[in-house]
Amino acid sequence: MDRRRLRQAAGAALALVGRQGDVTVVVMDDRQIRRLHREWLGVDSATDVLSFPLAGGPAVDRLLGEVYVSAQTARREARARGRSVVQELALYVVHGVLHLVGFDDGEPAALARMREAETRALGALGYPGR
Repeated sequence: MDRRRLRQAAGAALALVGRQGDVTVVVMDDRQIRRLHREWLGVDSATDVLSFPLAGGPAVDRLLGEVYVSAQTARREARARGRSVVQELALYVVHGVLHLVGFDDGEPAALARMREAETRALGALGYPGR
């Protein structure tokens, strides 16, 4: 696991929107992320990334939130998409951080904005877009 590249991915997403702050990134397996997905969102399936924003109070002002990514999902998707696992995980981190700073992907126009931002952040890291 290349932690430096994951930190760079979070930084690229924050730089893109002109934000500063700290983000906790947790890499886990499908079983673990499925448990979180079920517990917090009521969806009983594994997923690629979950974001949990933190807000309020002087103790957490700098901490924007937590991003959980599945290494198992990244391996499968990277193989299917013909790219490296690190690149796939970088996409998940960028996506998660964008959620933390207010991006949404629930509607087509919002999804298009998020995809554009992902492409720009990944491009800043030297990766092609999605």
